[in-house]
Amino acid sequence: MELLNTILFADEGGPVAIARPEGHSPVLLICEHSSRVIPRRLGDLGLAEELRSSHIAWDVGALDLSLFLSRQLDACLIHQRFSRLAYDCNRPPESDSATPKRSEVYDIPGNISATAEEKQARVDGIYRPFQAAVAQEIARRKAAGQPTVLVTIHSFTPVFKGVRRDVEIGILHDSDTRFADSILSSLDNCGFVVRRNDPYGPEDGVTHTLVEHGLSNGLQNVMVEVRNDLLAGETSRKHVEQDLLRAIAESLSLEEIA
Repeated sequence: MELLNTILFADEGGPVAIARPEGHSPVLLICEHSSRVIPRRLGDLGLAEELRSSHIAWDVGALDLSLFLSRQLDACLIHQRFSRLAYDCNRPPESDSATPKRSEVYDIPGNISATAEEKQARVDGIYRPFQAAVAQEIARRKAAGQPTVLVTIHSFTPVFKGVRRDVEIGILHDSDTRFADSILSSLDNCGFVVRRNDPYGPEDGVTHTLVEHGLSNGLQNVMVEVRNDLLAGETSRKHVEQDLLRAIAESLSLEEIA
């Protein structure tokens, strides 16, 4: 069977998908953990179907939230088409968690046994094309005079390593706090437990995309984390969607976007 690259067969399609490529919004949405699909060449990575469908494989509900925001804002969305267990596109190749040997409390046998050459194939076949797609879109927008605010969308599990998380929405940032500050202000009194750099922060290595494509280009940026149980129920999901839509729209109107 024909190979698209060293990790993907041609009939699996490319590693990156782009929705609303001609969107007029300043917002450029990124969803790095949108899929639980594992490339066929990697088999099942030694994991049962239950784990391959769980939060260790993807950010449950994050793509649907991203697509909602993309439609409502008329914003371009770039998202990954394969599981972060194959390669986590929010991590650089030198990071141990780029191809995690363990996620939460679960060993990933197929990653533990992966050779350096096999890991490099994932870098070349998944990570590099994803990074190139984001960089090319930012360059296109700059050339067209279209301002850009980078917004990455994630979800997290309510219980991590046996500990219940009470935070419901996390607004994360690295050294540039401008857009995060505005989002936090807009979400004040929204009814959810909203916190800054919680349940993760820069010290956890989660701001790679923000640094690589936001800070390096002088773009305002923010990472949004939503507890995934809120995205499972229709009422809470709609509440989250509307609150985040409002917060982003208000922040765009308050900020001077270069």
